[in-house]
Amino acid sequence: MGRPRRDGSPARAVNKRKLSDRFVNDRRPPKRPELVWDAKQPNLALSVRPTGKRAWKVVYRFHGKLVWYHVGDAKVMGLAAAREEAQEIMLAVTKGKDPAAARRAERSSGTFAELAAQYVELYSRKHNKSWKQSERLVAKHLLPKFGMLKAHEITRTDVRLMMASIDAPILANQVLKSASAIFSWAIKQEMVTANPCKLVDKNPATSRERVLSDAEVARMWPHFDTGLRLILLTGQRPGEVTAMQRPHIVDGWWQMPGKPQGDWPGTKNARDHRVWLSDPAQALIDQHLSERPSAKVSATRMSKLVSEMEIERATPHDLRRTCLTIITRLGFGRDAMDRVANHKSNKVTDVYDRHGYADEDKMIMAAVARLISDLVDVPAKSNVVSLR
Repeated sequence: MGRPRRDGSPARAVNKRKLSDRFVNDRRPPKRPELVWDAKQPNLALSVRPTGKRAWKVVYRFHGKLVWYHVGDAKVMGLAAAREEAQEIMLAVTKGKDPAAARRAERSSGTFAELAAQYVELYSRKHNKSWKQSERLVAKHLLPKFGMLKAHEITRTDVRLMMASIDAPILANQVLKSASAIFSWAIKQEMVTANPCKLVDKNPATSRERVLSDAEVARMWPHFDTGLRLILLTGQRPGEVTAMQRPHIVDGWWQMPGKPQGDWPGTKNARDHRVWLSDPAQALIDQHLSERPSAKVSATRMSKLVSEMEIERATPHDLRRTCLTIITRLGFGRDAMDRVANHKSNKVTDVYDRHGYADEDKMIMAAVARLISDLVDVPAKSNVVSLR
């Protein structure tokens, strides 16, 4: 293998010979740096500098790119050891691995705690809307186990043991997802070469279908905070209700930008969305924005309620599902429900008539409010529903 010239001219004639320890030790410093290729071990070369420094190099191609791997100082490492090391390096290359990249990753990865901190600072905080939730999972479940370990030394077995240590199956899946995101990012940054979370099976999970009954809505409503009430009245996601911004309330519409803006995290599908606020929903806005109950506080409140009332477990997201179910229950159809819910659709026409159902949407949300008003036994006057 000849070393190509930088100016693109033909490579020098290959200086190849069957190396020996005597040749290596007695080689005099040349006027210019030279490479002497070992005829016995392919890809292994002795690098000799004018200063007299001698070193072993393995040269290989990875994805079409020429890679120079420093094996060791020839004054310290003998020929036999260099050949053995070269064999292992080339074996790794044939398996699709890049030993040079692996070495860089080993030197730069540091501990998992350091890697996780870099992930948040350099990537997650800027690109992941739910980075705070993920950071909490990492701090509580991953750092106590992996924090002091070298990131590149964490194995698939370690990850499986971590999963087994978490009693809640869904929570374990979320922790696995957070860990995998860190390693996947680190691979792109050449900080590690493998993701130990790959091929680790998630815990089986069934999608929730919990919808509150009429009686449950009536019992729980008086104890809901403004966040929970707005989720039920609007059918929007709990995180979006928590992050509601006053400038987004325009002429009775809650207009949600798809992309993050300031404290607004953006919608889940990154698509602009708007929902009509019924009269009772509008009546809650001022109090909601002044109190601004967090998603965690609302979830805790709801969990305490279902426990005290001895009813089936229910979450804030189940209130969203209940509202959307009411829409179809009232006969407005699945398309109307998907439109209110801001579900993604592959229909080309959605791009053109996204705001073409204003009157129908107003009617839908007013009907939802009337039904809930009847459930909580608060009389409604004409189209104005008071749920205070």
